Amino acid sequence: MRIAVLDDDPSQLQFVSEALTAAGHDCHVFAEGRALIHRMQREIFDLVTLDWNVVDVQADAVLAWIRKNCDLYLPVLFVTSSTRKRDVVYALNAGADDYVTKPIAAPQLVARVSSLLHRTDRHETVATSLQFGEYLFDLRKGRLYREGTHLPVTKKEFKLALLLFRNFARPLSRAHILETIWKHFTDIPSRTLDTHIATVRVKLGLRPENGYCIVPIYGYGYRLEKLEAAPASSQSLKSRLNVSEMKSGAAPESQSTAHVLK
Repeated sequence: MRIAVLDDDPSQLQFVSEALTAAGHDCHVFAEGRALIHRMQREIFDLVTLDWNVVDVQADAVLAWIRKNCDLYLPVLFVTSSTRKRDVVYALNAGADDYVTKPIAAPQLVARVSSLLHRTDRHETVATSLQFGEYLFDLRKGRLYREGTHLPVTKKEFKLALLLFRNFARPLSRAHILETIWKHFTDIPSRTLDTHIATVRVKLGLRPENGYCIVPIYGYGYRLEKLEAAPASSQSLKSRLNVSEMKSGAAPESQSTAHVLK
């Protein structure tokens, strides 16, 4: 597999490159973030490793560029000396797939990379898009459309919406959703899921008046349902849903979602 390695420490670049090359991978090393981005505009990589601090561009900016411009399922692994919990949480919420700290033994590094590549293989399917009623999910580009109109969702909102539609009318536990979308969910604030659910509901228009409903299940999780016909007493239904959301700890829909971790 073709792997891009970003780190401004020559010894670390050599270590990672030698370890992954010995495991059969084709490594390309970069000491500057701009050089990596420039190459990724012309070439395709199967996995990228990032270090937090490089001389020209911070790794979070490189990660943001990757998530905006590259394949949805391109795995990104942080290999860094930072052990601060906030850095770990930030990287994972920003779209990183895994996070390891230096020093790391070569066998462990190779195992982490192999796990991420294997996970990516499971995402590869014959279908490049999935249709659920008026909603079309472009799996390759990570773009979501409703009746032909593009909906501006983030990567995690896309995955969360897709998980709900793939499990239509099936209760999903909070633990399952967090593990599927956030991976290392033990470090995720408890209200992050509730805020993302509220954002997906608004952006996709998943409301009773549109024939859809994300039902909060008290003490368990959420379930996406389709209403055969919009109920006449939709205001009453929405009131009941708001009460259920308050019991489950979900953020009211009227609250600002500006603090959503993306």
